[in-house]
Amino acid sequence: MTGLKSGEALLSIGSNMGDKKENIEQAIRLLSSNQEIEVLKVAGLYETEPVGYEDQDYFYNTCVLIKTTLEPEELLDATQKIENDLHRKRTIRWGPRTLDIDIILYGDIIMDTKRLTIPHPRYEERAFVLVPMMDLTDYEGSVPEDKSVRRIAWEFEV
Repeated sequence: MTGLKSGEALLSIGSNMGDKKENIEQAIRLLSSNQEIEVLKVAGLYETEPVGYEDQDYFYNTCVLIKTTLEPEELLDATQKIENDLHRKRTIRWGPRTLDIDIILYGDIIMDTKRLTIPHPRYEERAFVLVPMMDLTDYEGSVPEDKSVRRIAWEFEV
């Protein structure tokens, strides 16, 4: 159970290259600057171990609750534009990146297309999503304990 309303979406944002905190703050500012997206809440910032490809720096991760008039694939286009604007390079799967924005949930929508799957197919396996997500929703599932997730004293003002 997450308690998302129609038009609300939960995004996961991560960075492990450059000024990680600034990358995430800039992504949130760019989301807010889109007239079809309203940032409602931002979770705390967490430092997390990499998943998949582990020969890389730790990540900073957060989740953002938004309200949007964009359709899911339009929201994907908007988030990928922000990633590209902040110099995201897709060279190694699960590899280092300046920015990663994933659509985790979108209201009660369930979809699986070539470009987008909602809910995100692996979010319930990822503590780096679930822990900040619990800051924003009434999620009551369990959190995997195999990876370290450490809260960093930071709150983003919406």
